[in-house]
Amino acid sequence: MKGIQLLPIDIHAAQNIRLADELRLDAELLAVHAELSRMDPAGERFATVLRNTIDQLLNGEVTGRYAWESLYKTERTHAGTLVEINLQREFRFADGRAMDYRITDIDVDCKYSQTFGGWMIPPEARGHLCLLLWANDQESRWSAGLFRVKEEWLNRGSNRDAKLTVKAIHRDKIHWLWRDAELPENVLLHMDSSDRDSVFAQRSGQQRLNELFRRVQKRRISRNVVRTVAQQKDYMKRVRGNGGSRSALKPEGILIMGDYDSHRAVAEQLGLLPPREGEFVSVRVARKRPHHQEAPQAMLNGQAWVVATPLDEPVAAPSLPSHTK
Repeated sequence: MKGIQLLPIDIHAAQNIRLADELRLDAELLAVHAELSRMDPAGERFATVLRNTIDQLLNGEVTGRYAWESLYKTERTHAGTLVEINLQREFRFADGRAMDYRITDIDVDCKYSQTFGGWMIPPEARGHLCLLLWANDQESRWSAGLFRVKEEWLNRGSNRDAKLTVKAIHRDKIHWLWRDAELPENVLLHMDSSDRDSVFAQRSGQQRLNELFRRVQKRRISRNVVRTVAQQKDYMKRVRGNGGSRSALKPEGILIMGDYDSHRAVAEQLGLLPPREGEFVSVRVARKRPHHQEAPQAMLNGQAWVVATPLDEPVAAPSLPSHTK
């Protein structure tokens, strides 16, 4: 099958060679792989579903939680079902005849585990394809691969429902679509603990958001992080101007860029990662001076602005361009 990339060219290239003959014989696996690659060439949609599912479980707006370890056991158990449902909603997979999905008219089961290798495969999946998914919020990594369920590749189940796991020695039979890919970062989980404590020490949702954008600069901040910090239904209003964080932090020279095209362009001009959909990036800026030398610049309000250095005194930030997408 020309044109089908079996695996990304990376450290797993040797595994590609070992599996080539076997995979060539599994036309169904190759067909499902090709379809998933067509639907999500870079894996961004899969990564977003996994990120959103973890955030859905944490329910930060109500609970203030941001770490997987804070979930109840019953909530963790429910994660696999939510991943299955949310993937089907995102990709509109047809219901399977015997398994979860039907992809290119082929039955595919879906199994998620927070622990790599912990996929619990039901006995009825023998002979079928499984879409195996793993994500780890602490590592900000995720993987997805296809696996043909064969008896000799499985550990025998000892639990009441006789679910099976893939033998460690046979994990090389997993045909990875994406392996150790980047999971959108959970900023609250990975920010400095003293900064996080300072954010949550503020009394109001608006004050907490102001502190978040003040302390977490040059990093993408997701809408869910904003929701968790604000713990208010009108959390997006708390970011904008006219009384939100943009207004409050402007005198300190801090810009807060959203996912508008005009804002993304400013972030790129300043040499920052641009916000993706539903994200924000904050940064303190200064008017360009000789000591900034070749620093990336953005023209705002008719002047050149750069990312501020510790040598730059705070000055009021310029206005961002109008919101366009």
